[in-house]
Amino acid sequence: MAHIFAFWESRAFYDSFMARSHDRLAAAQSGTFKDIEAKLFDYRFDVKTGFEPRFTDADLVRVAHCRVHEERAEHFMLMQEKVWNPAMAGSPGMVRGLFGEAPGNEFLVLSMWLSAAEHGKYRTERVERLALRAQLEADVASLTGDIVQLEPSWTV
Repeated sequence: MAHIFAFWESRAFYDSFMARSHDRLAAAQSGTFKDIEAKLFDYRFDVKTGFEPRFTDADLVRVAHCRVHEERAEHFMLMQEKVWNPAMAGSPGMVRGLFGEAPGNEFLVLSMWLSAAEHGKYRTERVERLALRAQLEADVASLTGDIVQLEPSWTV
């Protein structure tokens, strides 16, 4: 499995790419993958510090895709900002991240870490306590995600 993250300067640039180049590039890649899913998330706020789409100073990315109950979306966003972000920002191994939103009460939390060991320290020490404090079970209908070991040769 491969995860590909693309960051667009604006929606206009994304729309232009989709209208002018996407189909030609997709046709050239036919047969190079078994299955693909693409999602477009709008940036809402940083996790820790000013996000930059630079991956050279991190070894690992944690991506969490959350589908949130409609009536709990506002609470979920508030808890991300007031509970989860400060906790991640206080973890020495966390580099930076972002919080994004897609239509249909879908959210993406992408966090970049110095190493798997640093992410593991944060996860084992805090996640259960933070989930209770943020009322995560009441907010989230489904949560999928992955821990992605970065491959430097794939960074463009």
